[in-house]
Amino acid sequence: MATNLRELLIQRAARLQERPALSAPGWNSLSYAQFRNRVEGVALGLLAQAPPPEALCCATGSPWDWVAEVAAAVSGLSWDPAGAALPPEVLGGPLFNADAGRGPYHERGHHLGEGTPFQGNLTQAELLGQLKALNRRLEWDHETRIILPLAHLGHPLVRAALWSALFAGAHAVLEPPPAASSWDDTPFLGFWPPDPRP
Repeated sequence: MATNLRELLIQRAARLQERPALSAPGWNSLSYAQFRNRVEGVALGLLAQAPPPEALCCATGSPWDWVAEVAAAVSGLSWDPAGAALPPEVLGGPLFNADAGRGPYHERGHHLGEGTPFQGNLTQAELLGQLKALNRRLEWDHETRIILPLAHLGHPLVRAALWSALFAGAHAVLEPPPAASSWDDTPFLGFWPPDPRP
């Protein structure tokens, strides 16, 4: 069982290698191995900056937003809508997969633990616990295919569904309306704790 979100990504990529992880317009389908590579490419770009931001966000309205959120988590950085905006150079540009980020990425991996912050008061271990409980109810696995609205990628309920898909090893499909207009967000209501900030 993973104890942090980097371990979760590594375990899913190792176990499910060529199974589809993410499909989106313009991206076709990424396997779990390819998804891990894309996430780590963004993470290396993030950590090539000195110093990297402690909290960040990405709101491009594209699949890069999801990849960036996972990249922040596996780098031990907090995800915060009020955090530093991700530089576009990291999203497939000249800083993507930057060699200068390799050392910091591996070094940070040694310090990721149950108490590593994820978002607000929520730690990575607490997020994993919530995902485990939710997955018991959803019964998702690597055969599950969930269609989600690309236009609402930053919405908390869509983000919860994406994390649930990663936890389960499911296939997340990001589509524009009307294909994704009927997805059921009910299981994800109340997933995120209230933001403690005023």
